[in-house]
Amino acid sequence: MNLLNNMMGLQEQTLQLKARRLEVIAQNIANADTPNYKARDIDFKAVLGATQQQETAMEATKSGHYSSAQTMSPDGMRFRTPFNTSFDGNTVEMSLEQAQYGKAAGDYQATLNFLQSRIGGIRKALKGE
Repeated sequence: MNLLNNMMGLQEQTLQLKARRLEVIAQNIANADTPNYKARDIDFKAVLGATQQQETAMEATKSGHYSSAQTMSPDGMRFRTPFNTSFDGNTVEMSLEQAQYGKAAGDYQATLNFLQSRIGGIRKALKGE
């Protein structure tokens, strides 16, 4: 099983993160009329960077050492800064959310296609084609 994990690389985690981002953007769209709702998004680059740093992270050898890592929420959630403020305190901007959802859906589909082609290549190699 470890061999398959090495072949897929970070693609499984990437796919899960992109699916979670689609959920967060969908929640933003669903709450577009909710007063004081703050639009959120997932900082994909920060979460992926944190995942890669965990693999090569330095560990303190003594309890008195300072941590040099910047703390970030484990799920990578960030609040969006709105371009236009609304009177009810809601920061969801429908045009921006719809554009972000379309882009995120395309990214998700591209990752699925990449995984599908990689798995197809592995199948061919195992069959000896």
